[in-house]
Formats: sequence, C-alpha cells, structure tokens
Amino acid sequence: MDNLSTYKSGFVAIIGRPNVGKSTLMNHLIGQKIAITSSKAQTTRNRIQTVYTDDEGQIVFLDTPGINKAKNKLGEYDVLSKVNTPVVLVINKTDTVDKQAVADAINTYKEVHDFDAIVPVSALRGHNQAELIKTLKRLLPFGPQFYDEDTITDQPERQIVAEMIREQALRQLDKEIPHGIAVVIDRMKERPDGSCMDIEATIICERDSHKGIIIGKQGAMLKKIGTKARISMENLLDMKVNLKVKKDWRDSDTLLRNYGYREEN
Repeated sequence: MDNLSTYKSGFVAIIGRPNVGKSTLMNHLIGQKIAITSSKAQTTRNRIQTVYTDDEGQIVFLDTPGINKAKNKLGEYDVLSKVNTPVVLVINKTDTVDKQAVADAINTYKEVHDFDAIVPVSALRGHNQAELIKTLKRLLPFGPQFYDEDTITDQPERQIVAEMIREQALRQLDKEIPHGIAVVIDRMKERPDGSCMDIEATIICERDSHKGIIIGKQGAMLKKIGTKARISMENLLDMKVNLKVKKDWRDSDTLLRNYGYREEN
C-alpha cells in the first residue's frame, strides 16, 4: 500500500438462494478453491471469509448458506430496501443463456429494486469478474487492509481439508444421503522433509443405514471420495497428500451438533 489515502477496503456479503453459484463465484474471485460446491442445496454450512487483495484495495468476501425462498417474489427486495449499505446484484450463469435474456433480466430487476450496480457474470467460466471487482472497489470505503496481502481465508487448513472431503461425499453419493454428514480430521501432519502431508479423517453419519452406501461395494465409494478429495487438497497445500478416510464410524447426534449440523437444517 503506497497510498493509504486512495486505498479501499471493506466486507462484501455474498447472499442468494441455494445453488446460484455463490461459493463458485467467491472461489474464482480470489483465485483459489476455499468454499465447497455441489449441485445439492445447502452445501455451504458455515460463514466463510475469503480475502481478495491487490494494489488498489482489499475485499473480504463472506460466503453464506443459501437463503430460503421468500414468501412472495418481491419479499427479498423489501428486505434489501432497508439496508443502508450498497447493494450490488450479480446475475450469474450468463453463459447458459443468450445476450437478450441477460438484458431482459437486468431490466426486470431494475424495476423491483434500485441496485447500486447490476453485474452479469459467469462464475464457472470466469466471465466479467474483473468488472465485478472494479464495481465492488468503487463502492467500498477508503481504509487500510484488514489482513496482510498473503491471506486468502480466515479458515484453518484443517477445516478446509475436512470440507473438501465432505464436498466429494455430497457430489458422489446418492440423493438419499442427507446433508447430515460431517468430517473430522483426526491427524494432519507434514513430513519432516516437506514432501508430503499425511492426513487421516473420519466421516460421521446420522444413520447406520448410510454406512454401507458411503463405504460402497468393497470400499469403492469411500476410495472414490478420498481420491477426488486428495486432488483438491494437493492443489490447496501445494504438496503431495497421503489421505486415509477411516472406516470406523462414530454415529453421534451430539457430535454432529458440535459441528454445526442441526435437525431443522
């Protein structure tokens, strides 16, 4: 930061319905996978802060669980009208429709709320993300950094690694498996020569009937979950990962609640 008088910094909450691409957008904006994604609703369970920093400013993104559908179509905009901070509408997945459909959507939303800006993007393809960053920085207040320039998230590595396993479980398992599964990292230790990270994890599930499905025939499903999660971990940690997902299950309502899993969710 050469000039504090022109530096911008602030917090941006990413809010929207389930499966609109909030976590994908946040991951792409900061250039690294932090929040997990899947096609199933309510994948994100925790509020996750990630940090985008450049020479002009710092944006702290807050990814949130998907909001429930409003009782009526305009209900969510009634809420936005009471917010004193700037509100930017991000129209995602524009790569799936033609330009006229995007233009029609923008005009429609302009009629229901006076947004400070409307930015169409494709989080998956990375389209127009530079424009979104530019827009957000324009609306941020002047101020110093909240985090140093090397920080990309407030989440500990162990938690991110656990979520990467949960992500693959959600992606690979049948729809009959609920979101009531959690992952605990039992051991995570880098080898003395720095060549590899040894990780041992346990998947916790709600019901005995889910155990066999998660393990799969001759352990095939559990192995598939572990293999795909390991790839994400190696990209995150920038080193080889030796991952073991344990088969000794711990079915505990109390333990699940401790990890933020509630029956009402």
